[in-house]
Amino acid sequence: MSDQKNGTPSRGEVLKRLREAHGTTVERSQAMMKEQKQMQNAICQFIRETPKTVPEIAAEIGRPTHEVLWFVAALRKYGIVVEAGMCGDYPLYQRAKEVQV
Repeated sequence: MSDQKNGTPSRGEVLKRLREAHGTTVERSQAMMKEQKQMQNAICQFIRETPKTVPEIAAEIGRPTHEVLWFVAALRKYGIVVEAGMCGDYPLYQRAKEVQV
């Protein structure tokens, strides 16, 4: 339905066209967000009980160390993960007690 007075498309028509034009972008973004959430959950479950280093986490979940480091840094920034000491040259990370993911 378009506005009869000035010929502009309705809000619903505009949204429908946008969804059609950007469908692949939306699907790609949703897939990326799903993968990120799975990675976050895998990290948090592995370090729930015992603190682990980034290389230990990476080996357990089967992801490259550099990816795990980025996720752990982000989780630490938002208070989901905390440092729990050192193991040699590596900090140990553990899930924060009051956070529910």
